[in-house]
Amino acid sequence: MPRFFKRAWEEPRGDQYDAWGTCVYYLQVDEQSYPERQLEVYSSGDVLAYDREHWSDEYGGLGDQPLDEDDEWLACTSTAEEFEAAWASAKPRNRRTP
Repeated sequence: MPRFFKRAWEEPRGDQYDAWGTCVYYLQVDEQSYPERQLEVYSSGDVLAYDREHWSDEYGGLGDQPLDEDDEWLACTSTAEEFEAAWASAKPRNRRTP
């Protein structure tokens, strides 16, 4: 059964897209805690979306490591409803539809 997380990242990217500002990450992970879908919503309004069909591009990519029991993400649980609402309303710059 998938699990869902939402985490604010209060640091800029540190690359040529630094002007996008801070980010809120939405993650869906599988039973082994590997990311299945990932949404990045930046304070500038820019959005990136990744899944197992579109896992990488010039902006970044889907996380490739599982969350472990000590991971800070585990304190940032979300719901399927919140994740699906964010995913459905996203207009990512890195693809036509998430």
